[in-house]
Amino acid sequence: MKNPARYTLAAAAALPAAALAHTGAGAHDHAGLMAGLLHPLTGADHLAAMVAVGLWSALVARRAWPDLLWAPLGFAALLLAGAVLGLAGVGMPAVEPMIAASLLVLGLLVATRVRLPGLAAAALVGVFAVFHGVAHGYELTGDAQAWPTLAGMLLATAGLHGAGMTLGWALRHANVWMPRAAGVGVALFGLALLTRLA
Repeated sequence: MKNPARYTLAAAAALPAAALAHTGAGAHDHAGLMAGLLHPLTGADHLAAMVAVGLWSALVARRAWPDLLWAPLGFAALLLAGAVLGLAGVGMPAVEPMIAASLLVLGLLVATRVRLPGLAAAALVGVFAVFHGVAHGYELTGDAQAWPTLAGMLLATAGLHGAGMTLGWALRHANVWMPRAAGVGVALFGLALLTRLA
């Protein structure tokens, strides 16, 4: 395979055909660290959002440190905060529409390479991460393995951010259209989910 990045980005652009990962309370039949590690990899909405955060960070970073890490750290931290809220039973409106909206916005950020100050980037993706986390928390309410499952989700989130950052850093000067195509694909996926939820 001469260019693995091309195939990875093509797969990301095909995400609109995938389904939502959230199916409500009790969605995790098997909880624990391994289930948490696998969940973001098997839910297209999680996978797309987390890779897109890393991809966008790398595409717009002025330098590797600290610019590259603002958005991924903001997303991971507020994902955990949202999960804690969900586990506590805190009601939040429009969780699924906000998750779909996160894909639309993140996809557009990747496609357009909009650069924001570090804290603003962390806050923007963090707002959406809260809703991703709340959905996880709702799914795990009452599960004795909730915390190991969340730990696995955070590890998988970091890994997906890292995959996106690696791709973005490799392509930031080498190719303009592939990241844009991936961003448009993620945005269309979000738009399709919003339409379905309307």
